[in-house]
Amino acid sequence: MRSLLALMSCASILAASIAFAETRVFIITEQCLAKGGKCGAQVARTYCQSRDFAQASSYRRVDPDEITGSVPKSGANCSHGHCDEYVAITCQR
Repeated sequence: MRSLLALMSCASILAASIAFAETRVFIITEQCLAKGGKCGAQVARTYCQSRDFAQASSYRRVDPDEITGSVPKSGANCSHGHCDEYVAITCQR
């Protein structure tokens, strides 16, 4: 009976800690991340930490069509032959 009570206690503590974990996705323009450069992990981690998150759990290139509302469509985000590339960074507390 005690082991069942201990198991239930641990399960509720784990569930509570998961509930308080915050995850947020940021969309940014960042050439090194978009190109898959070696700097990617460091840039993503630094970006998350600058916004008071503990770590970057993932990052990936996103197509402007995947972003609703705030990003100009192809051609509108290009100037002088240079087009912005967008990256989604998932940050966790």
